[in-house]
Amino acid sequence: GGFRVAGDWCAGGLILLPGGTDAMADPLGTEGLARIIGAKDDLDVVLFGMGADIAALPSEVKTALEEAGLGYEIMSTPSACRTYNVLLTEDRRVGAVLTPV
Repeated sequence: GGFRVAGDWCAGGLILLPGGTDAMADPLGTEGLARIIGAKDDLDVVLFGMGADIAALPSEVKTALEEAGLGYEIMSTPSACRTYNVLLTEDRRVGAVLTPV
């Protein structure tokens, strides 16, 4: 139902961007998507953790990301968490949108 980030519990979904971390009930909603697109100049890729299994992004999210020129990868949430941490250690410009498992 949530995530532990740097020792703190964050209930619900999570958006991790270079400018900070936001806990959100619906990280794929309008507010979450606006945060992601607003950070596009600081990102090379956004990882989408879709839960226990891989699921498709909603078409409006996919369209908005493509129009903004943002690269993205869709995976399960556990895989997205691991990949995010690896890319951070490589000093990559990465963001993540995580749906709880």
